[in-house]
Amino acid sequence: MRVLALGGAGEMGRVAARIMRGDDSVTALTIADRDEAAARALAAELGVTACRLDATDGPALTAVMRDFDLVVNTVGPYFRFGPPILAAAIAARCDYIDICDDPQPTMDMLELDAAARAAGVTALVGMGASPGIANLLAVLAGRELDRVDSVVTGWNIHSAHTEPAGPGATAAVVHGMRQIAGDIPVIRDGVRAQRPALERMRIDYPGLGTGEGRSFGHPEAITVARAFPELRDATTVVVGDRSTSAALLALRWVMGARLLTLDQAAAVAARVERLLPADPAKLITAGGLPPLFAVATGLRAGVAATAATALCQVPGLTMADNTGVPLAVAALLRAKSPGVHTPETLLDPHEFFTAFAPHCLGAPRPAAMTVTTRSWDTEEDNAAALSSALLTALLTAR
Repeated sequence: MRVLALGGAGEMGRVAARIMRGDDSVTALTIADRDEAAARALAAELGVTACRLDATDGPALTAVMRDFDLVVNTVGPYFRFGPPILAAAIAARCDYIDICDDPQPTMDMLELDAAARAAGVTALVGMGASPGIANLLAVLAGRELDRVDSVVTGWNIHSAHTEPAGPGATAAVVHGMRQIAGDIPVIRDGVRAQRPALERMRIDYPGLGTGEGRSFGHPEAITVARAFPELRDATTVVVGDRSTSAALLALRWVMGARLLTLDQAAAVAARVERLLPADPAKLITAGGLPPLFAVATGLRAGVAATAATALCQVPGLTMADNTGVPLAVAALLRAKSPGVHTPETLLDPHEFFTAFAPHCLGAPRPAAMTVTTRSWDTEEDNAAALSSALLTALLTAR
């Protein structure tokens, strides 16, 4: 497999590149980035090739992609770069994968499905942690039920720390401000709807009790219906401590009042992040919710039921690790099905987590990668399941 790592010198891209470089199936790897010096430095470290490539030059992208089997796209923001880069890959008949975490470009790229199928191109959109792993957790939770009526996917904001490359806000921070400003897409009563971001949601989590999150604009809220067509409601939530939630609400308010532009709000958020960096210890709070999870509700044997699946193992404690590693693992699985997919419709969760396990801290067994608790199980059974893994055992500590 010949791989083009587009944006490969960036924070997420370099993590994915290192994983792919170590796999025997990758016969050629090229680091392509607008920062040629950074691309060449990483390529020298990995013993691969590098080139400077402008992501805004569609014809040049297509020409370069023709020499590769797969393009791994970590160039953001995706509302600007996602659809045109995917269109270039389709024109080049080159398979494609990215970490798009923005709902609108996700929907735009899904519109390219017919073109991708006609070209024989398999494209996977949104394969990081959330979206990505979160989608697969939702599939596992939903499979416990006979009918899935609602799904909530959630992630802890303290896992979203990025390393600033300069004085300005990172693309991830700009994305975050975009997804808390205004309305966001969700599924309500079986149709796609727009709701204000950061609405408070109470979540009944089997084995943990009631937790709380705030709605956030991520794609899995609208793509999970691809796995469960009968779905009535779906939302993605962000989980954080009280002070972080208050800060997000304040930033949303000042943007809504037009006291700050989105970019200005992102600059404020970036400054706060530098002064008060994310504390990994806040990922786990006794009696709280897991760092990454999905909760599905519906019917089982004709009775209302809930199942929840959490990720129990991680490849590291940075956003780059927890986004770049699953991206690379999914790329190396090389699932083939022409068209534009999200994780729910292309990847088998068990196959993915088996491949993901060796890259996680301590190289856990595949069976230990996730834990599922159920409303119909006893409190003792759920407690035993949660206690079987370190990340979730700490949640049950009192």
